[in-house]
Amino acid sequence: MNINKANTVTKSLKVSVLATMVALAINGCQNTDTANQQAERDKQVAAAKAEELKRARQEQEKIVVTGSRLMPEAKERMAYYDAAMPAPQSPAMWQQPEVNREQYQHFDESGIFLAKEQPVSTFSIDVDTGSYSNVRRMLNDGYLPPHDAVRLEEFVNYFNYDYQGPKSTEQPFAVNTQVFSAPWNPNAYLMQIGIKGFEPEKQELPPSNLVYLIDVSGSMNSEDKLGLVKKSLKLLAQESSDQDKISIVVYAGASGVVLEPTRGNDRMAIEHALDRLSAGGSTNGGAGIELAYKLAEQAFIKDGINRVILATDGDFNVGTVNREQLIDLVERKRESGISFTALGFGSGNYNEHLMEQLANKGNGNYGYIDSLQEARKLLVEQRAGTLMTIAKDVKVQVEFNPQVVAEYRLLGYENRALNREDFNNDKVDAGEIGAGHTVTALYEVVLVGSEGRRVDELRYGEREAQQKKLADEAALVKLRYKMPDEDNSKLISHVIERNQFTQDNRVAGDSQFAASVAGFAQLLRGGRYLNGWDWQQAIELAQNSKGADKDGYRGEMIQLMKMAQLLDEQNDRADEQVSSQ
Repeated sequence: MNINKANTVTKSLKVSVLATMVALAINGCQNTDTANQQAERDKQVAAAKAEELKRARQEQEKIVVTGSRLMPEAKERMAYYDAAMPAPQSPAMWQQPEVNREQYQHFDESGIFLAKEQPVSTFSIDVDTGSYSNVRRMLNDGYLPPHDAVRLEEFVNYFNYDYQGPKSTEQPFAVNTQVFSAPWNPNAYLMQIGIKGFEPEKQELPPSNLVYLIDVSGSMNSEDKLGLVKKSLKLLAQESSDQDKISIVVYAGASGVVLEPTRGNDRMAIEHALDRLSAGGSTNGGAGIELAYKLAEQAFIKDGINRVILATDGDFNVGTVNREQLIDLVERKRESGISFTALGFGSGNYNEHLMEQLANKGNGNYGYIDSLQEARKLLVEQRAGTLMTIAKDVKVQVEFNPQVVAEYRLLGYENRALNREDFNNDKVDAGEIGAGHTVTALYEVVLVGSEGRRVDELRYGEREAQQKKLADEAALVKLRYKMPDEDNSKLISHVIERNQFTQDNRVAGDSQFAASVAGFAQLLRGGRYLNGWDWQQAIELAQNSKGADKDGYRGEMIQLMKMAQLLDEQNDRADEQVSSQ
């Protein structure tokens, strides 16, 4: 429906409402019925007004909003748009939904593998951090998260570690390895693989073409959702320059362009466009994604950053609502050279499963914003890493020497596992690394002959001849990656020597803190492999390895651990009371 037609519909609806009211009023004047009859007529007038307003809203949702903020007809159109939507709720009206409809992908923790039977482990890297901040929201609200909301690698990767970066720009990242004793198993080791991405100076970032794709459906009508979206995206815009472009697309029952591509330093125009948004209607996310990519393609910057940034609670309920179809849509669009970032907001009906998968398939990243501080961390402090991809389809493959390593367990990355043959297949999609990102993977390793083995050796197993040439190697770590504008992968290899596994190998600082974060995530999931290692031990390890903690994020995690410990103990006492009754 075009704008003139929309205005005609609006005027006709207003005339219809007025005619109904006048007819009923005349009828009331001519009638001398009782007070009860008059009251009934008043109800009819109210019902007629409500019905006409409902029809007006339905017609409005069919209008595709286009055009610039500077055009008079656009201002008139947006005034009508705002009038058709309910007013935002005040903070005092926030309420936790009675029924929690949040959705998380189920997964089982990675198990223990025998190096003799399965010596090779392959996975895609993951730089997402949304699981940690989402769980933080739950703990701050006073309840423990469901197990499926806890992804260990996103906990560990929420924090930066002091890894050595690449020595030249010819290689996008450097690989660091470390081996140290596992805090929860004295007979096992943690083998740490750390990746540090190249970090350009702020002024070296290429120009960016960003399309804000904002959910303005009824489910976003709260300050911790649409209200926080506006504040967060203003922070991102404040870091933009005149070389950058920012556009805004909204979607509810219909989708529309609220702000055409605008210079990034035109703060007044961008903030005005954000301020006038209000929430109402159903959620047609598929149509919004299509329109956002179309706008990004129109404003495409060659050799620049081109990215769609989705801000939503993921509660898509009309149009393309099938999860697989939405993922396929984003997967097709990534071939255009436009990346995808998914930013989650809110609670109660949050669809985290969909958000994470959209980011994975869109060559992008996923974050959850529970506060303005988290928005500042993700969109200001880590702006380069969030927006600028320096390597794509990054895969890790570790081959363990069964003469040295008896068992291993990869901590986290359950939904990033790849088949062994996928490592050399450049058609298989994997994760992306942003500028300055640090990525950490931890393996728990038990050596041959150790008392820490959890799986008995086969009685009738065939003992292999000792390979003297490789006897000093414990593992071979390989990484494959592609440059952002290339289709063929490159290979990096790194050998971990047997002598790195020594009983007195104790490291301090970052590696120990990463272990404490991994322990935190495992405790939240039930601590299946922690051998009785408890909350207090995890907290003490984090406190002793916190380091300088300039921004306070590590100290905040320690407080969250204490909160989780308290909630866990309360649950245990409640369970004891129930069982005793």
